[in-house]
Amino acid sequence: MKTHRLRSVLVATASLALIAGCGASETPSGDAPHDPTTITDATTVRAALADNVDVETGDTSEDAADAVDVTLSGATASSDSDDVSAKDGTVTISAPGTYRLHGSLTGQVVVDSNAEGAVRLLLDGASITSGTTAALHVAEADSVVVVLAQGSQNRLEDATTYADTSDDAPTGALFSTADLTIGGTGSLSVEGRSNNGIVSKDGLVLAGGTISVDAVDDGIIGKDYLVASGADVSVTAVDDGLRSDNTEDPGAGFVLVEDGSVRVDSRDDALKGVQVLVSGGTVDVAGSTEAVEGSVVIVDGGDLDLRSADDAVNASSSDEESTSAHGGTGSMEPDDSLRIVINGGTVDVWSSGDGIDSNGDLTVTGGTVTVHGPTSGEDGALDVNGDFEISGGTLLATGSATMLTAPSGESEQAWIAVPLDRTVSAGEKVVITDPKGDEVATFTARKDLAAVVYSSPQITTGQTYTVTAAGHTTTATAGEAPAGGPGSAAH
Repeated sequence: MKTHRLRSVLVATASLALIAGCGASETPSGDAPHDPTTITDATTVRAALADNVDVETGDTSEDAADAVDVTLSGATASSDSDDVSAKDGTVTISAPGTYRLHGSLTGQVVVDSNAEGAVRLLLDGASITSGTTAALHVAEADSVVVVLAQGSQNRLEDATTYADTSDDAPTGALFSTADLTIGGTGSLSVEGRSNNGIVSKDGLVLAGGTISVDAVDDGIIGKDYLVASGADVSVTAVDDGLRSDNTEDPGAGFVLVEDGSVRVDSRDDALKGVQVLVSGGTVDVAGSTEAVEGSVVIVDGGDLDLRSADDAVNASSSDEESTSAHGGTGSMEPDDSLRIVINGGTVDVWSSGDGIDSNGDLTVTGGTVTVHGPTSGEDGALDVNGDFEISGGTLLATGSATMLTAPSGESEQAWIAVPLDRTVSAGEKVVITDPKGDEVATFTARKDLAAVVYSSPQITTGQTYTVTAAGHTTTATAGEAPAGGPGSAAH
């Protein structure tokens, strides 16, 4: 068993339609957890993981030489091992070891091992459909590894209504009370027809394979942590997409994407945890209410494309239920335990609410960040209650002018914040030029916009820059926030 030290936080990233200099296109209940004593003060993914609980990644090798063969057939199964039993549609594995499961079962596979050691389930063309409960239930084990055999297609489908609805009953098609790792090179399709898709009451690592989840509630839950470290994951969920919900133990409750791909289409939050961390891989949120939500969100790398009906990236706490007059939380006092930090990667945000909304601080030290914010109303491309500092990278945020928020005037890297004298329509070219008339940045508006915030190493504090669109020009002095409406002052 490999142990991999983790600590957490999250962030979001994606594609910047901007070319600098020459041109381009622009809790169990689901509440965000918040306890200042359990929130890291780290500003990088590596530092955050150093403060968190250990991540246990199981052995996902596909070697089946010593595997116990288990043939699934109808409502029963056959095996030469005394550690495998079948009765009334339930196949029980009762000892550590590697088990190769193949065939089709109308019933349930249960892992119930009280001995020390991992139980490895090599799924090699296994289809398990239950009419009464979870398809695969880890009732007890030291740890469990699900290995998807090369070239195999595997399927888990639970009942639409469970016979057991007690507090200890399973709540997902694949339900584990132990640390769970899923890996290999095959594929796994999970249908959560009653509740959730995949649930681990401890930690969950998605290390490999192609994993697709369709659930009527949450897609994938890892209570202590949920780590995507190499799998290609696709989730369609009525509630949250990926969630880690341990709000009680310090250093737990984090979602980490470090490799592979994650695609989510959800009706609530796409990625949610005490901390959401992205250090690599790709995150594609095709639909969500909020794409990324955590008390701490850190992005060190990777490619993020985030689409949301409300805020796309949100640093908030569960006790922040009150809203300001404009429908957001911009009037609230800042909470310095909440933060969004972007150190690298590409983050492309499309939001109907605030693009990036921190009820604490927002820090950008690198990467390429593009925000296509709301086109009207009382939300903005950026909304920061605390300190807003930028020291590197490229930031382009466009949207309505009502809640125009600029970085701090003490930021290491210069910026401009420009409310335009007219609304720029989607498809129009926008050019930013320096005092000499040289182009600093050019992009095509992807949505209607009335304000621009731009920062890159090409901007110099104190100089005057011109923003031109459809023959209309607006000027702004770098490092000076526009006076006027709410949110317009540099924090």
